[in-house]
Amino acid sequence: MPTDSPDIVQATNVACPNYWATDPVALLCTAEADNIAFGTGHQIYRSTILPAIEAAESEVILVTCFWARSKILDDLNESLRKLSAKAWRKGTSIRVRLCFSSSSLWQKLSQSSSLNGHIWPEAQWRSYLGLPSIDELQGLDVEIKSIFQLPFSVMHPKFVIVDRERVLLPSCNISWEDWFEGCIELHGPAMQQFVRFWQCFWASDGDRQTVDTSNTSSTTVAPAARATVIARGSYSRNLDLRAIPAMFLPSPHHRFDLPWLSSNRAPPTPLNIYLLTLFARAEHDIYVQTPNLASEVVPSELLAGLERGVDVTIVTSRKLMRLEQIVTAGTTTGRCIRRLIKRYEELRPRDETMLAGDLELGLVTHKPGRLIIRFYEPRVASDPDLVEPVQSHLKLTLVDGKIAVFGSGNMDRASWHTSQELGLALTSEALVKEVWQALSTAMEGRSTTVYDSD
Repeated sequence: MPTDSPDIVQATNVACPNYWATDPVALLCTAEADNIAFGTGHQIYRSTILPAIEAAESEVILVTCFWARSKILDDLNESLRKLSAKAWRKGTSIRVRLCFSSSSLWQKLSQSSSLNGHIWPEAQWRSYLGLPSIDELQGLDVEIKSIFQLPFSVMHPKFVIVDRERVLLPSCNISWEDWFEGCIELHGPAMQQFVRFWQCFWASDGDRQTVDTSNTSSTTVAPAARATVIARGSYSRNLDLRAIPAMFLPSPHHRFDLPWLSSNRAPPTPLNIYLLTLFARAEHDIYVQTPNLASEVVPSELLAGLERGVDVTIVTSRKLMRLEQIVTAGTTTGRCIRRLIKRYEELRPRDETMLAGDLELGLVTHKPGRLIIRFYEPRVASDPDLVEPVQSHLKLTLVDGKIAVFGSGNMDRASWHTSQELGLALTSEALVKEVWQALSTAMEGRSTTVYDSD
């Protein structure tokens, strides 16, 4: 991504947060990748996120979009009780900051749309949010904040920071849906990017002044802390990859406009610009797994890649969040997929004719890339006690076997035009290989091919 792009500076000067506007190069960093996990949101929380929370010694920062009563919340409550008891025994206090955007229609309509957000009083923790009472969390310094802007501007990022030493980047919310999700765990300099983003947007005044006591010069997480999260879910892989070049990719929220009354050009946020540049520079293959594809921007860029001879594979859900797609994008994943296939098939005869003519003239040319589109399908359950993900909610882009983009953003209009999103791009052939192997195992038997150009 061109880090000195005038578009980035212009867009972020009026966005919140926008601390990178005058120094986009500051988004460059490195990361140490520890592990990758796939499964339902509940499986990922139980196997990966909650053990990390319970191992905290000084601070837990949890940011999510949707907050709902669920098995995840029940287990989070138990982890908070354990964390409180540990701190109480040691005579210390552990700081816990819980941040979310949407929990109910009442919450969205009643709270202020100010970006200062709403601090939830202790009296409402149990009744409105389903959390333990303050009496059960005496060892914790807890603050809970929500930020939402009407009508549809959710703050969509999801990340968990533990002791300012490690960060977990899940695709799942604290919610009840049994969807296919993913989570990567990292430490090193990239973790500080998430801390800074939280401080600039979510943190209250007192937290913005908090001194970071973590060892920012070290890239090694204490062995005792990591040992508590070795137990994994059904589909996981320890990575242990160091000094991975990375780029932190924030995407501030923007005011919602009706899709038929506004431009199809997505706001030039770091995340949007990076993805567009990545698609435009792809040389061999693009793999996109997204909950939906309700966007004009993404299919057009993928079609351009196909025309250059780049192979494209899309894995998405057939009917996930259709009402939201219609309201925010004026279209659906199904329509966008059908239109992409139609445009691709119109491209092929033209290019085949041009290819024959170029060969006669002795020109070097290439045919369009291969297009594969798959819809997620749950496996037929062989074990009644095993929870099977019913839809795919994973957000992951892999390009040319060397770049992986994780984060909260979907390939839909809401994520590209309206919602606050957060991504992290990692450049490493070794990482992409490990992630692909783990994902392939987790996705085996969980998709059906609806189009294959070969």
